Amino acid sequence: MKITRSAAAMLLAVTGAVIAAPMAQSQEQKSVALMFDLTGRGDKSFNDAAAAGLDKAKKEFPTLKATESVPSGADGDRAERLKTVIADKNGLVICVGFLWTTDCSKGAKANPGMSFASIDDNLSDQDEGATKGAALPNAAGFTFAEQEGSFLVGYIAGLKTKTNKVGFIGGVEIDLIKRFEAGFEAGVKASNKKAKITQKYATQPPDFGGFTDLPKGKAIAAAMYKSGIDVIYVAAGQTGNGAFIAAKESGKKPGTIYAIGVDSDQYQTISVATGRDYILTSMLKKVDVAAYNAIKAYVAGKPIVGPQNLDLKAGGVDFSTTNKKLLDAKTVAAVNKVKADIISGKISVPKTPTRK
Repeated sequence: MKITRSAAAMLLAVTGAVIAAPMAQSQEQKSVALMFDLTGRGDKSFNDAAAAGLDKAKKEFPTLKATESVPSGADGDRAERLKTVIADKNGLVICVGFLWTTDCSKGAKANPGMSFASIDDNLSDQDEGATKGAALPNAAGFTFAEQEGSFLVGYIAGLKTKTNKVGFIGGVEIDLIKRFEAGFEAGVKASNKKAKITQKYATQPPDFGGFTDLPKGKAIAAAMYKSGIDVIYVAAGQTGNGAFIAAKESGKKPGTIYAIGVDSDQYQTISVATGRDYILTSMLKKVDVAAYNAIKAYVAGKPIVGPQNLDLKAGGVDFSTTNKKLLDAKTVAAVNKVKADIISGKISVPKTPTRK
């Protein structure tokens, strides 16, 4: 039965009933594309952290349409993959990793009606990061103070080493990874002036295979452990996971040698069979938070734009405390004091290593 406006008013007056207004049409479905690079899900580190942010958003926003773009194995596939998700009219495109900077800057410029977010770099009208051009009005760039988080795990390494020999394994020797090395070196020296730091990079640019070569990471770490180094920090993506295997296969017990993970809490992502029990701590780089925040703001209709620097004070980096067998409460308390000093500005952490 059709109820007229006047009849509805009469019914309300007599019965107190409320007549619901016709439901508005649902808004256009929100859609996001997460652009993985080099490995995609399964690296137990950087890409998995971005995936965790997407997974959290999918649970919170069940109507969200999510696309995961995975690498084909060819280094030059980024432009074509980006073209595909743009053609599919995704409202938000999240580019995971600095290698996306040029393609995603071009994509954002050419599609002002879409939103873009870059993890590990900024997008600009010059295609090479906001430091080399003007920031784009439809793009956010999430960068992190990796040196600050690395200082914390370096401080732990300096306290835990018994041989006063610690190691750093970087994926590719670029400025981004040198920030990890610089912070780690400074943290080690702050807690242990006698400690010697040995660094080794898997590859040199333009070869970025240093982020995906697990056997090479294992070989580098095995040589370091054999030389007497008893704590190794890895900032090398999937390559770094080889260090955990090297620790496991060394024949030495957890607590006599250590490994330090990166990006994700790798004590939670690495299996016992592949060396989890040797992971003393991990430098947490909150890529999951960046991805989730970008999606949440987009769904709310207020996309994040411009450079976003996620330092220790902003909660963008930290250290993990999940391996209680290796990381004692006294050490955690000491690191938390150092953490407070970095946040207050009492300690300034360098971005470049002191080595020549």
